[in-house]
Amino acid sequence: MSKKKNEGIVWIDRILRWMLFLLVIAVMVGGFVLLKMHMSQQIAAVPPGGGKVEFSPSGIQERFIGFYLRFRQKDLQTPASKEEKVVVFEVYPGETASSIAERLQEEGLIKDAGLFKLYAKYYGIGTRLEAGKFRLSPSMTIPEIAMKLQKASGKDIFVTIPEGWRVEEIAQMLTEKGIMNGDQFLAIVKKGEAGPSLGGPYDFLSDKPAGASLEGYLFPDTYRIPENARPEDLVARMLHNFGVKVTPKMRQDAKARGLTLFQVVTLASIVERETPLASERPLIASVYLNRLFNPVCQKETRGYLDADPTVQYAMGYQRDKGTWWKQPLTLEEYKNVISPYNTYLHPGLPPGPICNPGLSAIKAVIYPQPSDYCFFVATGSGGHVFSKTAAEHQKQVERYQK
Repeated sequence: MSKKKNEGIVWIDRILRWMLFLLVIAVMVGGFVLLKMHMSQQIAAVPPGGGKVEFSPSGIQERFIGFYLRFRQKDLQTPASKEEKVVVFEVYPGETASSIAERLQEEGLIKDAGLFKLYAKYYGIGTRLEAGKFRLSPSMTIPEIAMKLQKASGKDIFVTIPEGWRVEEIAQMLTEKGIMNGDQFLAIVKKGEAGPSLGGPYDFLSDKPAGASLEGYLFPDTYRIPENARPEDLVARMLHNFGVKVTPKMRQDAKARGLTLFQVVTLASIVERETPLASERPLIASVYLNRLFNPVCQKETRGYLDADPTVQYAMGYQRDKGTWWKQPLTLEEYKNVISPYNTYLHPGLPPGPICNPGLSAIKAVIYPQPSDYCFFVATGSGGHVFSKTAAEHQKQVERYQK
């Protein structure tokens, strides 16, 4: 083969190699352009609010995250659970989005901590998460939770619910102090349902008659709540507190005495209103229990409790006195207040609790002081004197209530 032919073949080989190289480059560039167009379309489909990034090596990661979020859109919009319970979730100062995501998954509020992290990163949420307490629910989606965590609920406030207040008094106080809408609070309690929206169901409400309100189960205490808390939040806290304070052991002991928890709470509400002295309540409870179950006292009283607080409850708000508990009462009023709550007219327990008793009154009913007393009368100094017979009682009435 001549030298010229050999040189020609070499040049042809070089040209073919360059053409092949240029073809590969063209394919790569074309593929890159197509990928860019496809990714741009996918990212545009992600819900508004995503971070804007330049198409450069430093922005490729963000674009792939956007594509991935589009791919996981169904998971983003699917809550961890259908359960609508409310969970108070606290974000601590300086806490990272990664730590928050892990704790959200641990508490069952989300299913995928990694997906939450990518969502927060892509939308720049990680730098906007606020420290504070948030009311979240597993029924919320990841975008909803992420949005909620950017708006802290503000400072907490303390709300004190005194022992022996009826629910209307609580509602009135909540409105007057601007804490929340008292009418909404009252409506929730009167409805008597304690489902997931109130943190329920609660096993201690199992023997509460259908349609009965939550009166009696709103445990009196001081509660720390967000300043913009909803009525449901406060009711849920009060019910939860009742379940903690009135222990399963106490409920079992009440059952052993032949009492349902509803009966305990109903009688405890009367005991609560009858005396301010915690030391006297077990004996007051003993008298009422004797009237209900002791044959001797039943014969003396015909099973009537004759409890002034039940008449006061039936009378309701006294506008001229500005009180929910009218005092003193007269014999005429005992007869004329027509209500199933008037225990001077109806034997046995009233239809339900007349206030929200504290732990002292509840324990007094479950663990009364044994006695044979069937009667008591107020001495006028905060205490009471007790009698076994109607004749003895009448003498005490003449002595202390002339």
